[in-house]
Amino acid sequence: MISSKIVSIVTFIYLFSTVLYISYLFFRSKALGRAAFLLILLGFIGNTAGIGLRWLESYRLGMGHAPMSNLYESLVLFAWAIVLIYLVVELKYRARVVGAFVSPFAFLTLAFLSLSPQVSEQIEPLIPALQSNWLTSHVITCFIAYAAFAVSCGVSIMYLIRARKDGQGIIEFFPSLNTLDDLNYKAIAVGFSLLAIGIITGAAWADVAWGSYWSWDPKETWSLITWFIYAAFLHARFTYGWRGKRAAILSIVGFIAVLFTYLGVNLVLSGLHSYAN
Repeated sequence: MISSKIVSIVTFIYLFSTVLYISYLFFRSKALGRAAFLLILLGFIGNTAGIGLRWLESYRLGMGHAPMSNLYESLVLFAWAIVLIYLVVELKYRARVVGAFVSPFAFLTLAFLSLSPQVSEQIEPLIPALQSNWLTSHVITCFIAYAAFAVSCGVSIMYLIRARKDGQGIIEFFPSLNTLDDLNYKAIAVGFSLLAIGIITGAAWADVAWGSYWSWDPKETWSLITWFIYAAFLHARFTYGWRGKRAAILSIVGFIAVLFTYLGVNLVLSGLHSYAN
């Protein structure tokens, strides 16, 4: 399929952009930074084209559904959402160095497609539970939320590095601690809101598909655990003034929970969401 070939090319584009971003971080060359940005933008355009073509291919095969129904399609969407959130951060904050800590997430997400034997690129008919108008809204909100959390994790790693070696070597090239802390908070605020919407739309969809809003399925349970972790982050910030290192550490813990909610539950546990395998 053409869409799969495009995604394979995009994987290497994200790899090269990651290399350029890291080189930009160490050599502080504006030319390298510009090339890295243009390359990841090209990858994003290719990523978007791959998703669109796969959607068209499903119609040509007589299935006609959004490419969000299995692990392969969700990984492609996740990488797309990560780069989307990063591009917004880049354009708003002009903090190009953040790309060195975020672009690896996009690359590794697509690299997982070829490294895992459990991921099939075949387009298959939707199972009855997925034949719903809720599919697109639920999946898109959840994955943009996951992407926002990925960006917050990258920013938090930057914060911890800068706080440990403030103003030394390449660290002085980082945004200020206040800017990183603000970026972390805003990314989590966006992700938290979208994850809440994703959980609500998922519950409504579950009632239609399975006759119950909540079944304590492993995916549902871990989504709720993840939501509570980020709720604790926001509560601690507003109530107790949590900022800095503690906030950065909690952000990283939250993203670990995101990864388990997304991949760990799909690949290790079984439940109503096992179709995602």
